[in-house]
Amino acid sequence: MKAIIFREFGEVEKLLYEDVPVPEPGRDEALVRVKACSVNHLDLWVRKGGPAYKVTLPHITGADISGIVEAVGKGVDVNTIKHGDKVIVAPGVSCFKCERCLAGMDNLCDSFSIMGAKRKGGYAEYVTVPAVNIIPMPEGLTFEEAAAFPLTYLTSWHMLINRAGLYPGEDVLIIGAGSGIGAAAVQIAKLAGARVFATAGIDAKCQHAKAIGADIVINHSNQDFSHVIREITNGRGVDVVYEHVGPATWDKSVASLAKRGRLITCGATTGPEVKIDLRFIFSKEQAILGSIMGTRSELMQITKLTGEKKLKPVIDSTYPLSEACQAQQRMIKREHFGKIILLP
Repeated sequence: MKAIIFREFGEVEKLLYEDVPVPEPGRDEALVRVKACSVNHLDLWVRKGGPAYKVTLPHITGADISGIVEAVGKGVDVNTIKHGDKVIVAPGVSCFKCERCLAGMDNLCDSFSIMGAKRKGGYAEYVTVPAVNIIPMPEGLTFEEAAAFPLTYLTSWHMLINRAGLYPGEDVLIIGAGSGIGAAAVQIAKLAGARVFATAGIDAKCQHAKAIGADIVINHSNQDFSHVIREITNGRGVDVVYEHVGPATWDKSVASLAKRGRLITCGATTGPEVKIDLRFIFSKEQAILGSIMGTRSELMQITKLTGEKKLKPVIDSTYPLSEACQAQQRMIKREHFGKIILLP
């Protein structure tokens, strides 16, 4: 089969389009013929050798996968997963046996990992996955759409609904609405009944954010979004800030919070270290919350909503698998709005 592999960590030129053996499904696994796999910032971090992701080289990355079941291993119930099924692969891999998993917090499992990080992923024509990660693909979705929402929409749903507790009538600020998770967050916040403020770096992305549901869009390349927020809300600020950038936006994000506001973060694209003036946090009873991916039950709910067209995956562009380097370059240059999809 053809796959994108890298034998050493580094920049995009380390990605190689080569022939590799088709993997065999092990016990309790399924072999999926990949029809689409979306590109995530996670893929870039894994390729660069980020310390959070312990991978064995050579490696194949790719977390968001849709495809067709080709074969199943021993122990898999063929009445529920069988050859020819159109499926989505849940990106989070957990044991589903430990205390946290059994309590519905499988994203906090001690063995939690992500497809394409610890184990080989979907930048390939075939991939083996745990059978428990197989989700039937809703009718009416294309393979591209099915690969465009699992990781980003799950991450955003867990952040806004589970962790931040966003409810109707609140104001929420989405940082970087042009990213995959940002575009997802705009839709989810709107579905939750919030007034949605969003930032983007160029006018075209601001227009796209408006088109998918943002009420007020701020170009953060030429405006201080915290000042704009304060002006529009008469000095109050927003109830929730959705943050995933880190140092480049952190101070303005905190400054945008209302009293008892919640800042929820899932990433550190521009670096891991920020400064916090604790006096503002305790005097305004604000909360800073962390979030990682999301739970399987949340993904099932999101899949249902996507199948019902209440959430609509935003696709920026598609590339053949052989052009994975160009696809990642598009993400690195921040030229995209929504998801970039690879097609084996």
